[in-house]
Amino acid sequence: MRGTRGWVAAGLAVVLIAGLAYLMQPHQGSPDHSSSSDASDGTSAARLFSSAMGDPTEQVADTFPPSDLLDIMFVFTPTSPYTSSDAERTLEWVRAGGVLIYASEQGDPELDGAFGVTRLAGTTPAGIQVGNPVVDGVNEVSGAGFLTPLDPSAGQVPILRTQDGLVSAYLQHVGLGTVVVMADPLPLCNGYLDQHDNGRLLADLLAIGGPAARVGFDEYHHGLIISDFAPQAWITTPWGFALLWLLVAIFAGLFLRGRSFGPLIQRPAEAPRSDVEWSVAVGELLRRSSARTVTLGLLATATERAVASRTGLPVQPREQFWNALWVRSPELAAELAAAENNLYQSATSESGLLSAARRLHHIAHPVSEERRRTGVARRPA
Repeated sequence: MRGTRGWVAAGLAVVLIAGLAYLMQPHQGSPDHSSSSDASDGTSAARLFSSAMGDPTEQVADTFPPSDLLDIMFVFTPTSPYTSSDAERTLEWVRAGGVLIYASEQGDPELDGAFGVTRLAGTTPAGIQVGNPVVDGVNEVSGAGFLTPLDPSAGQVPILRTQDGLVSAYLQHVGLGTVVVMADPLPLCNGYLDQHDNGRLLADLLAIGGPAARVGFDEYHHGLIISDFAPQAWITTPWGFALLWLLVAIFAGLFLRGRSFGPLIQRPAEAPRSDVEWSVAVGELLRRSSARTVTLGLLATATERAVASRTGLPVQPREQFWNALWVRSPELAAELAAAENNLYQSATSESGLLSAARRLHHIAHPVSEERRRTGVARRPA
């Protein structure tokens, strides 16, 4: 009963943690600015606008990296982080001529690293962002109240600045392609396109790819993907950390109280195998592998050792063994030499193998062979 109460308490703790995580998370319409969302901070209007302008439009959802058939790809605030492979392939796609519109408040570490995106520490009031002649007809855009400004390098041309003069968006040519990095995605979202020159900004970005450009919206990194199930991905989240703490607490509690983690399983007693069983098993293994030559070689070596033991000669070195055997027992040496010379001819069939094995056994154990013949002779009597 006490064990049941412990599991009930653990279950209630899990429910409590889940409730707190749900209450503490921000409840926006689309915090990832998904192109499937019609909320104010979604980007479905940008996708529909692209399609209405005659540009073939699709969502990159099932596979990644983007297809070579795409000309423009929008990436809005990835909730599933890019892997190093994803970022590298995206960079290669841009170098080949693709146009990447990368709009994210905090950015993605791998994607920022691949394209050399540097963000300043802290946030600054965004207010009305001011455009420059690089984006035609875009004088002012509006979005979030605060943003994390960008720190562009020499090859990264600012196109939007805050009232304080800090860069909120820039354009960069990478190989044959172009990258537009925005620190504030909201100017391209549904509820903001009709404000100031936000709609013109979207039109100018689509125009970078040329007429009838094929446009894609990255939805592959919105939601769960395979890399999200890696330990380093979920342990760093509040959910993962809470579950890890709970598992450690349960394990430590059971360990300190001396509780077992399952029923005791008795180890089955192993019956000792006889020499005959091992011999049969080795013989069957050699037979199935068709290793007749190997078998006869092993038998010949074993026979030489038996002969050396019976005659009192050292088996090594082998040349000295044979020289001494010819001197001490020439008949036995001749019989053993003849048997070994016929080994390769005997390895062509099972019957030849059996005959050679019997011949070697007779040489190695002549006493047992003599006893066997004597025993056979005595049976009729």
